[in-house]
Amino acid sequence: MLQIENLKWITEKKVILDNINLKINEGEIHSILGVNGVGKSTLAYILMGLPEYKPCKGKIIFKGKDITNFSISQRAKMGITLLWQEPARFEGIKVKEYLNLNNKLKEKELENYLKMVGLEPKKYLEREMNESLSGGERKRIELASILSFKPTLAILDEPDSGIDILALSLIYKAINFFKKEGSSVILITHSPDATLIADKTSLMCGGKIIKSGSPQDVIDFFKKHCNGCSHINIIDEKLIRNE
Repeated sequence: MLQIENLKWITEKKVILDNINLKINEGEIHSILGVNGVGKSTLAYILMGLPEYKPCKGKIIFKGKDITNFSISQRAKMGITLLWQEPARFEGIKVKEYLNLNNKLKEKELENYLKMVGLEPKKYLEREMNESLSGGERKRIELASILSFKPTLAILDEPDSGIDILALSLIYKAINFFKKEGSSVILITHSPDATLIADKTSLMCGGKIIKSGSPQDVIDFFKKHCNGCSHINIIDEKLIRNE
């Protein structure tokens, strides 16, 4: 469904993404695992079509169509959506209005989506989307909103960050709900625990995909070679630390 071919992005003479090749199948949860600063969020922004993140090289093929030069709105109309790592604040908009920006849902449906992410509807529907909400609350509300869109492809940038441990299981169930509804998911995370819910995992380091495979295989490799190190390359199957 999604094919990324030789994707490259450079800023200030620094290579951020270096010839990324990736394939996401229909109905697949594909996690992108890696420590902070390896290019995971940059990849998400390029896939969503942010104008300041136009790739220097490569192609993005979605459902057989080259969308490399498509705008955000064009991609959104095709069913691509992004959960931001840091959700925006919206002054003067209530949660129930935010959840219904692109839908005509009944209040019962809105309540169900909030419950799916572990939020009590009676406590949140009438609240405003402002600084009174914590980062974790805003992220869960945004995830509920994306669930309501029923996207073809959901790009989730660290949906588990800032979430209290008691709510994590609900977040993981919500991510699996995308798959149940026929959506594909790119799950960006630095957490091996989150990676375990994926069908397939790719490990990013230094702007490259250095390993892809089953979640457990990639996690084992990550724990052995990558934890605590943000500058590792794989060359001829040998680890070389950049100094």
